[in-house]
Amino acid sequence: MAKRSGGVPVVVSLDGRSGTTLQRQLYEGLRAAILGGRLQSGKRLPSTRSLAKDLAVSRNTVAGVFGQLVAEGYAEARVGSGTVVARALPDNLIQIAAPPGINRGNGVAHRRPQISRRGRSLAKARVGSGSTTLRPFRPGWPALDHVPLDLWWRLAARVGRHLGHQLLGYGEFAGYAPLRKAIAEYLALSRGVRCAAQQVVVTSGSQQGLFVAAQVLLDPGDAAWVEDPVYPGTHSALMAAGARIIPIPVDAEGLDVRFGELRKSAPRLVAVTPSHQYPLGVTMTLARRLELLRAARRFRAWVLEDDYDSEFRYSSRPIPALQGLDHDDRVIYLGTFSKTLFPGLRLGYAVLPLDLVDSFKAARSVLDVHSPVLEQAVLAEFIAAGYFERHLRRMRNLYEERHRVFLTEAQRHLAGLLDVVPSGAGLQCVGWLAAGLEENAVARAAAEHDVEVTPISRFAIKYRPRAGLLLSFGGFDPNQIRAGMQRLAEALKAVRAGRYASKM
Repeated sequence: MAKRSGGVPVVVSLDGRSGTTLQRQLYEGLRAAILGGRLQSGKRLPSTRSLAKDLAVSRNTVAGVFGQLVAEGYAEARVGSGTVVARALPDNLIQIAAPPGINRGNGVAHRRPQISRRGRSLAKARVGSGSTTLRPFRPGWPALDHVPLDLWWRLAARVGRHLGHQLLGYGEFAGYAPLRKAIAEYLALSRGVRCAAQQVVVTSGSQQGLFVAAQVLLDPGDAAWVEDPVYPGTHSALMAAGARIIPIPVDAEGLDVRFGELRKSAPRLVAVTPSHQYPLGVTMTLARRLELLRAARRFRAWVLEDDYDSEFRYSSRPIPALQGLDHDDRVIYLGTFSKTLFPGLRLGYAVLPLDLVDSFKAARSVLDVHSPVLEQAVLAEFIAAGYFERHLRRMRNLYEERHRVFLTEAQRHLAGLLDVVPSGAGLQCVGWLAAGLEENAVARAAAEHDVEVTPISRFAIKYRPRAGLLLSFGGFDPNQIRAGMQRLAEALKAVRAGRYASKM
């Protein structure tokens, strides 16, 4: 309501039904009138008595508001003159508080500042959907129902009692020392990684490792070779660092090193997933690995090896890491416990050449100082006591069984619609669509049938493979797989019948 008191216009709207108190409403109304110039510097405000009467509020309410305005410098209390709008209120404060887009007499509209180019790049570079709703065949989820939670909580209680207040302070930038030691010993035995504990830096998942490595190793504009199609987290981390992305196609042997050399664009960094390429699933051959290391030596380039799920191999023993073949200290090896245990743990690791450790630790500290110490301590105990190895053996058998069910059901329901390629490792498979079935139409139809599939083209930068889908089996029990396959078959048949037009 508009009120006039003492010759001073006061535009204040009070709503007794609002969840905001009348005192707060009055304060915000008067403050806005001052900052907007409707109550000018030096003007006398109405008396508390008259304003209270006009607005039908208590005098104490008005007095409280006037006192707050005086305390914050918007008004001045003068003996014998009442309360006036502050004379020292600077013009630029009034201008800053004005609504965006208002002209100030010079024809220039004042607008909010924009975020940086890097900020815009990060906004576009989101990794994953952020949704916690799980339905077949969404990638990235392990079998959470088989995590040994009872054991985990018992270890947590024991570690908490033993370490007590030691867990409450700041930890080391590089991570909890016993965990770094346990990781180094595990990797030496299971992955053929050559490292000592001081070369290990604990990260908040492998995604943080990718981000920090890109920030430490690359200057804006530096060339980075990436697999095409590529894991989105790798692409996003390199883009956030300002890298010049050079897509290199992937063939049956992995990243095509010779193709990259013919591009004549010397890389500063090469990012690969050699043990189980994401998303196509191929394993880089030994010959191609050696070729890559020779090229990296010639270009004086770093190699970023993301070994995200190599523990789960079904047709042979896990393939030794590329890092174990490196004698030039140029491979940065990244791993994660998101697939081997559970993604909510948010723990991963980077194995670094010794001369990179200090730089990596410093950059890691800028992000979040260190990962939570309790979780690190529990995981260290879980590994050192042998529980991790036993868990991996159980999960390898479980995933191998789910993989068999997945392939059997795919053959039963999807023959002639989707050619699913058996996976030698990991938690997902690629399926190639029959001619005439367009990826995005299939993804929309699948979603409406309560199934989640990811078109392979979404991982492509330049070199688009044939139309196909990425489907995960790891996080779903046999009954969920069977039901999901039936619904996916219905979706594919609906697309073939023309009920889902292509949208580009």
